[in-house]
Order: sequence, then C-alpha cells, then structure tokens
Amino acid sequence: MASFTPYTYIQCPCHESTTQGGRPADDAPPSPTSQDQPLDDDGGDDNAFDPRAPRSNFSLYPLEYLLYCDVCQQIRCPRCVAEELVTVYCPNCLFEVGSSSLKTEGNRCTRSCFQCPVCIGPLAVQSLESAPDPSLLTAESAGAGAAPPAGPWILACSYCSWSSSEIGVKFDKPQGIFSQLAKLRHGDGGQHTAVGSGAGDASPKRSDAAAPAETAKARFAAMKAFYAAQSSSANPSSSALAGIGDYGFSSPGALSRIMNLYSGGSGGGGGSSGGMGGLKAKPKSSVMREADAAGEGFRADDLDEGAAVSKLRREGWHGTATREQARAQVDEGARFADDLWPIPYLLRTKRSKRCPVCRHIISKPESKVGNTRWRIRLVANNSIPSVSIRPLNPSPSSAATLLKPLQPAQFLLTFKNPIFEEIKVTLATPAATPGRFASKVTVLCPQFTIDANTDTDMYLEDVLKDGDKDASRRRRRGDEGGAHQAEAGKIWERGRNWVSIVVEVVPASLRIEEPPALLRKEDDPEPDLSPLKEDEDVLEIPMFVRLEWEGDASQDQVGATAGKEKDTREKRELAYWCAIGIGRISQE
Repeated sequence: MASFTPYTYIQCPCHESTTQGGRPADDAPPSPTSQDQPLDDDGGDDNAFDPRAPRSNFSLYPLEYLLYCDVCQQIRCPRCVAEELVTVYCPNCLFEVGSSSLKTEGNRCTRSCFQCPVCIGPLAVQSLESAPDPSLLTAESAGAGAAPPAGPWILACSYCSWSSSEIGVKFDKPQGIFSQLAKLRHGDGGQHTAVGSGAGDASPKRSDAAAPAETAKARFAAMKAFYAAQSSSANPSSSALAGIGDYGFSSPGALSRIMNLYSGGSGGGGGSSGGMGGLKAKPKSSVMREADAAGEGFRADDLDEGAAVSKLRREGWHGTATREQARAQVDEGARFADDLWPIPYLLRTKRSKRCPVCRHIISKPESKVGNTRWRIRLVANNSIPSVSIRPLNPSPSSAATLLKPLQPAQFLLTFKNPIFEEIKVTLATPAATPGRFASKVTVLCPQFTIDANTDTDMYLEDVLKDGDKDASRRRRRGDEGGAHQAEAGKIWERGRNWVSIVVEVVPASLRIEEPPALLRKEDDPEPDLSPLKEDEDVLEIPMFVRLEWEGDASQDQVGATAGKEKDTREKRELAYWCAIGIGRISQE
C-alpha cells in the first residue's frame, strides 16, 4: 500500500455564498462560521462541515494556494478572486502583444513561433541547402567569403525530427513564416468575402461561382456577411445602427434593453395610456432565407468515407493522427499524419487578482515579461497560522503507519504564528467524523494562545535562549521516558511562535455489516452496504478554527477622524473550516 502523508486543507468562505445563493435567506441554515452562533451549541454537529461532500472538493485548498485580503480580513481562493489582464505575451519569444492585436490576429503568436504537431516541441527555421564550405575552392565559394544559406526553408523539430517538408510545406524566406504558412494553407490568408446584392433586392444573389470558404474562420466570416446583408435588406431602418457596432450597442441584448426604455418596459399592455404605450406597432419583417451556397459559408458534410478508408488501409495505424494531436490543431478535421500542420504558440497572460468584495488588489505581477517578481502578493501563509500534524509516538516500521480500528491513537497538531501579534486560537470538532464510518475525535486543549513572531535579527538573544529552553525541555522529557502523558486542557509543547497540542482519535471499523434490527429506528434510512469507495479508509477530521488578535486600527475607512491616535488597537477575528488528513485505517 502506498505511503500516506498527513495534510491540511483550508476551506474558503466563498463556499457559503455559493451554497446559499440559490435559496431564500429565510430557508438558509445558519452558517457554522457565523459569529452569532456559539461553538458549543447543541446543534453544532448537524451544521458541521463535511470534507467528503462532492462540493467540498471545490472549496478546499492547501495554505500555499490561498490569498488574504488585509482590508476585508478574509481568505480568498483562486475561484472567488476577480482577475484582470496585465500583460499578454508569447511564451516562446517573450514578445508582448497588445490588446488591439488580439482582436485582429487572435490569441496565437504571429511571429515565427511554432510547435511541432507530433511532439509539441519548438520548431526552428532551417534551410534545405547547406551553406557552401569556404575551404573548397570552387567558382561559387571563391567570391566574398562564406555566403548565407539559400532557400527553400522549412520548419524542423530537433526532438522527433519532424519537418514541414513531410507535408510539402516549404518557404521562400526565413522571415514572416506565419503569413507564408497562411497563404500556403488557405491561399489568400483566409480572407473570404461573400458576394452581396443590390439595394433593391430582398435577399442577396446566390453566387455559386464564388470561391468556397475552406476554414472555419472564413466560413464564419462569409456567413456573417451573408446574414448582415439579409438583415439590412429586410429592415432598412436598422441600417442606421450599423455604425455603432464598435460601441457594443449592436448586439440583440443591448438593443432590446435600449428599446425597453422607450416602450415602458411592460412588454405586454396594449393601452395607449401611460408612458409610450401609444407607439405604432412595427410592421412584421420579411422572412430571411438560409445560407445554401459555398460562398455564403454553407458546407455540406461529405458522407462518402471511401477515400479515408482506403488511405487508412494503405498507411495503417501509424499514419493516423492521435486525439491529442488533432485537438491541438488550430483548424479541425485532422485525421492523418499528413493533415498535421505546425501549431502557432498559444499566448500566455500575466494577471492581477482583486478581492471580490472590496476590489482591493491582493496579487499583481510585474508587467515586464522577463521579470518573474511580484509587485503585490498577499499570500495567506503570511497571515494565517500554518497547521502540521505528526504522530505523538512515531513508529519506525512502515506497516505501523496504518491506524488500527477501535484503538486510540494520539497525534500532535502544531500551529505556527506568522504575524507579529499574539493570537488566541479556539478549536472545535464534531464528536464523530461525518461519513459512513464515523471515528471519534477529541481535542485535549481546544483553547490556547500563540506568541508573536518576533524578528530573528532584532531578538537573536531571545531566540537563542528560547532554543536552549526547548532543548532542555526535550531532554527532560526524554529522561522521563514514557511516563509523560497528555493532559486535558494543557498544551503539549510551546515554542517562540508555535504551540503543539494533542488530538486523540479512535478510528472506526471498516467492516461493512448491517446494524442489528433492535438498534434501528423507523425513520432511519437504509444502511449503505456498498463496497469500500476510493479513499474512504482515510481518516479526515473537519476542524473549525477561530483566531482572535489585536492589530493596528485601519486608516482606510471613510470618515475617519484626522486626530485619531496612531497607537489605537482594534480586535480582529477570523474563522474558517479546515480538513486534516490523519492517516489510513487498516482494513484487516
């Protein structure tokens, strides 16, 4: 069996707003993190967090993945932050791309940056003809020294030895590979224009002689032009709004919202009294026909697979493209190896993150592409105590790492304070873990304080003294041997900015048996007798953590008096759920 590493995951508070967003406020159950509900309530176990619930997988994160908003005093996860683009760049050439280029050229690098369609490695521009050797005295090389290699040029992969010559693609010059490749593949770069009609026709004329659109982008452009001509011909009055498309008002949703402002927003009433109810009804628009020609963006599916079947028999399995290779292609429809074209690099982004409540920036990278530093980075690891777990009496053998059912086991929970203030910690756990196999959990010291994290450079002497005290305490406990026992209400060990407490668990038995009929009630659901599911043997403890400390008063509030003292302290609180993985329960 694979070894198990204890872990600690923290739940983001955005989980509560997600689960209660679709139900009325009166029907929503009280939140377990609410300050109005005491921790020692009798119904606290009913509202306990279940780390095995399917929705919990989307709200539990390691501490390293979380951010912290110092204005809202709340945890923020990658799902609830608001992201903003800072820089768009190519990961191969590190060239920064402007926002205007994204709208016109798409989200691919338009320089000579391509990936191999077989192994996704970088492609390099190489010449098919090698440069002449200057040591050979020939008529060509006797001129002005070593001449640069001449064309034609190809794209070659140094990893799998694939080259664009395998699909018959060669270039005349080593610059502008993107535009040359577009011309070789689409003829005119994919720019197809649909043929329209005169102003007096109700619909544009069908042009079967027009060049058919081959790519999906070209078909979309041709179909968009066709239906735009249909709409302008059927409704001449709407042609005046054609010039405001750049402002976002030409979409059907925006136009309907604007028209509702002038129609009274009733949507139904036929009376002329009140508002603009007496407007003339618009005449019914004419029926538009559908696109049915190749020049209008229509393409009929070719149901004859005879050529593909014969090619498959001739080239075999190795001549086909895999699903990953076909999915990585820019254009769809790649079936065989000779249908694979070089892939332009997909652009990457640098993003800043804001708090969804106060819009405060909690993470912002440097705008320069080559700089990997952060201008602002408020990680939760610098504001929330970290939690680590280890056995109280570790065993050297690996087989002893499994928890024995119905036998008590003790573990050490170590809380380390990262801030420069003393923190009061209050812990709460359900008496039994949720799930089919309920294990008993007991926290021997649910309330304790952690000293402030002093600077090691300024208080080096105190740190050394504290280290000597810890070493002497450990030696004293080692001399006592196994006589030292964990006591309720007392911490196990204390350091400069950390505290260790003892948690006792009694693992449940994993035997799947039907409970006796005498212990069952009429309202009880049917027992689950299904086989053991994946990771159901893991003992996971849901623990509610509440932190209290005093910090400097924030000066960001509107209306704060100018004469407010700088030394004013205010009480701060933070509460969250966490899931602690203890270990695996033995199935023997």
